Amino acid sequence: MNIEKIPLSSLPIGKKAKVTDLLSDGQLRRRMLDLGVAGGTEIEPLFKSPSGDPVAYLVRGAVIALRSDASDKILVAAE
Repeated sequence: MNIEKIPLSSLPIGKKAKVTDLLSDGQLRRRMLDLGVAGGTEIEPLFKSPSGDPVAYLVRGAVIALRSDASDKILVAAE
């Protein structure tokens, strides 16, 4: 089975997915891991701000906001 990996920023609102890869490094990678965004974690976009950026995501029971520059570097596989 071939699972398509897409950037988190491309995931539609309300669609759940699992994190497969973090393409960032350094401080941004550390921040993502501290927020619970790691391989295998389920993540769901909840809503966009009026300007479209940032987007609120549900991660491990917490709501976090990520700008597109960060969410572009998180690859997910939609369920």
